[in-house]
Amino acid sequence: MKTKASNEVTIEFPSHSRNESFARSAAACFAAQMDPTLNELEDIKTAVSEAVTNAIVHAYPDSIGKVLVRLRICPNNVLELTVKDHGRGIPDVDKARQPMYTTGGEERSGMGFTIMESFMDKVTIRSTVNKGTTVTMKKKLAPRVRK
Repeated sequence: MKTKASNEVTIEFPSHSRNESFARSAAACFAAQMDPTLNELEDIKTAVSEAVTNAIVHAYPDSIGKVLVRLRICPNNVLELTVKDHGRGIPDVDKARQPMYTTGGEERSGMGFTIMESFMDKVTIRSTVNKGTTVTMKKKLAPRVRK
């Protein structure tokens, strides 16, 4: 069951590597309305960067496809970030979540999901081979005391 959001935005862009920084900035701008700390904002930007980079590098290794990013403000000061592609999918999600595992060649560290999990409170990965992958991440932001 989908949680009701008080605000949300969806952006879609081609899987060019230059669009990773756009997605990262867009997520930070959207999250800013929740008045995050600088550390929370950096966590959000890093997690989005990793998820979008995974979609660009792994979902569409030999072509340009679409990447969708949805950002939602949910109850209890929770930010939900979803990154979705319609690429080649992940044959073994459990294996892909292991640190240092990569299908991206020697230049890839294999730490994308590990980084996302370390910066977010919850990471859910749904993937179907040849249909794509959806990564949903949630982070509860600390309530700010107003003076």
